[in-house]
Amino acid sequence: MMRRDPTIRDGTGWVMTLTAALASVQMALAQTPPAPAPARVKPSAPAPDPAFEAARTAFEALPEAERKGLQDALVWTGDYNSVVNGTFGRRSYEAFLAYAKRSGGTGLPDATGRAALLKEGAAARAAVRFVVKSDPVSGVVLGVPERILPKRTPQSGGTRWQSADWRITLETKSYPAGETGLEAVFARITAPSADRRITYKLLRPDFLVVTAETGTGRSYIRYAAGEAGLRGFTLGYDKALSGEVDRLSIAIANSFVPFADAAPASAPAPAEAVVASPSPPPVLGSQRVPAATGLVVAPGRVLTSAAALEGCGAPMIAGLPTRPSPGGAADLMILETGPLPGRAALAPSVHTGAIADGEGLVALVVDAEGGVLVAPGHSGPGGGRISAPLQPGAGGAPVLDRAGTLTGLVATVPKQPRLIAGIMPPASYGLVRGDALATFLGAAGVRTEPAPKAAGTLGEAVAALAGAMVAITCQP
Repeated sequence: MMRRDPTIRDGTGWVMTLTAALASVQMALAQTPPAPAPARVKPSAPAPDPAFEAARTAFEALPEAERKGLQDALVWTGDYNSVVNGTFGRRSYEAFLAYAKRSGGTGLPDATGRAALLKEGAAARAAVRFVVKSDPVSGVVLGVPERILPKRTPQSGGTRWQSADWRITLETKSYPAGETGLEAVFARITAPSADRRITYKLLRPDFLVVTAETGTGRSYIRYAAGEAGLRGFTLGYDKALSGEVDRLSIAIANSFVPFADAAPASAPAPAEAVVASPSPPPVLGSQRVPAATGLVVAPGRVLTSAAALEGCGAPMIAGLPTRPSPGGAADLMILETGPLPGRAALAPSVHTGAIADGEGLVALVVDAEGGVLVAPGHSGPGGGRISAPLQPGAGGAPVLDRAGTLTGLVATVPKQPRLIAGIMPPASYGLVRGDALATFLGAAGVRTEPAPKAAGTLGEAVAALAGAMVAITCQP
């Protein structure tokens, strides 16, 4: 009788004490103090990188099948942690540079070098017997390293593969249409647990991604919604195996096709993006990337971080031009706009007291599609920092405590995300604290609400703020 791994269970049917395959390393990025108020001078376009442009030209001249094959090979050499789609971007370029440095080449390899890279990738795939095929139980298409996961067991709605020592588990799972929804699954797998910490979570209308960590393990959960219902997979493994499994996790995520029978015959290739999301997040330099997140605190008035908009000569909201309200501060500003359809002004309840080190916090960030992402984290020394997995555009994001009270605003985050195995890990970012917020808003004539006597729920506060949040972009 097969032994069940007692440490693995997700909220959809089995327990997971293993943390995210794609969230390998916790690291803190020391941020500089908030910058002075932005200069209202439109920056000149950055000069192109000749080496990057030359590599892109050479890469795009190759047949599509070879471009995809090279990216896949770089996954297997451990140099590439993004989508295999044949599209050249900064991650592909950096992967080629890393491979060249190790193999003694320079930049994009020539025909002989490309053949050697493809051969090396194929050898690595063969070494673990990586087979991409349809799982007849769940209906998903997935790549499975059969040499590493030789134990195969059918289960309700899917299939389980495990390593001989039980330290790695891969499961597929499906739910027929109408049985459950992404929101319900998301709520179950992100429910608080004393011995399990969520390191990344993302819920969109058509998919979810959740990564988690315990003292000994990591897990990565991904589901997609379609006309046939929900389909997804979960990968869990021992932390000690990170060096081996991280590369496999990227290959597995790249191979995942939840509804192969419904996929178009020739879907357009998305821009190069992190494999954690089937709908690729924005790429650095794309006009879709928000420059900052804003909170509508009064009709036609949006609060945000001044540091996040440094160098942005013409901030825009919902395609509308804005102008800074008089009386801005070094680290805060209010942008004045016209009416913003679908966005209601919110008089925030601001926490002006001390925040204990390590206190649980969440940051609310507007993404490129206009949705609001909830990034869990905790406070840093003196309540002036937050450690959380924040993406570009999170400057100006409101930060709430677990009671749903506004405790601060994210000052700024790097424009270039730092990724580990395809996932943005938690890092340390500066906050504009609640007391400074309250003082600034009062001076600007913006009404705030006192902290409620009876604490509400975090979910209620998130829902209220989500309706008052906007993405701020820079006019090109």
